[in-house]
Amino acid sequence: MKINTALILCAGFGKRLNPLTLKIPKPLLKINNTTMLGNTINFLEQLGVKSIKINTFYLEEQINDFISNHPLKNKIEVISDGSKILGTGGGILNLMKSSNDQNFLVFNPDTLWNIKYLKCINNMISDYFEFNMENLLMVVDKEKSYDLKLKCDFGINGKTLCKKNKNLIYTGCQIISKKLFNNMNIDFFSISEIWNKKLIENNLYGFQSSEKFIHLTDLKIYKKLLEK
Repeated sequence: MKINTALILCAGFGKRLNPLTLKIPKPLLKINNTTMLGNTINFLEQLGVKSIKINTFYLEEQINDFISNHPLKNKIEVISDGSKILGTGGGILNLMKSSNDQNFLVFNPDTLWNIKYLKCINNMISDYFEFNMENLLMVVDKEKSYDLKLKCDFGINGKTLCKKNKNLIYTGCQIISKKLFNNMNIDFFSISEIWNKKLIENNLYGFQSSEKFIHLTDLKIYKKLLEK
C-alpha cells in the first residue's frame, strides 16, 4: 500500500534563528543554494507522493510566492492556519480536513532530507500498514545527530516508543492516521498531546533510521552548515 499525500509544516516562527527569521520564514532559509522547503518538496517528488499540502502562518506571503513559482506547484496546496497559529497538532488537523485520504506522511522541513532516506521511508510505510498502525514516528540514535545538543525524546521497546532509557531523537517525519483526530476541533494544540496519550496507552510506535540526522536547530548550527 502507498501513502499519496504528504503534509509539510511551515507555520512556525523559527525564533531560534533570529535575526534571520525576522524577515525570512525558516523554511525558506538556504543551505547549498536550496531552501529547506524546496529540498523537502524535491525529496517528496523522489518519494513519489501525489499530493503535497503545506500549512502557513508566519510570513506566509513569502511561502505562497515561493510555491507559485515552484515547478511542482500543480501538486502543492498551501493552506493557512488562519487568523491564529494552530500549533503542530492543530495545523496537521487543518491540513487533513482538506483531504479525503486517511493516512498521511508528515514532514518537518527543518531536517535536511536526502536520497538516502528513500529506502528508510518506504520500509517505514510497509511497517505502518503491515502492523496496522495509526501512528509511526521516524527516530534516530542521538549518536547520529549532527547537532549534539539535541535532547533525546524517546526510548524504544521493539516497535513501541517509551520514555525510559531515552536515546532516540524524533527526526521530523511521521506517518499518522486521520482516526487519531476523531472528535477533535481545529484549534491550537501540539501533536505531542496525541503522542503523550499514545505513550500512556503503550501504542506510540517508532521506526529507527540509520541515516545521519541533520536538523536546522538554531543560528549556530545554520552557520556551521553553511561552512561545510
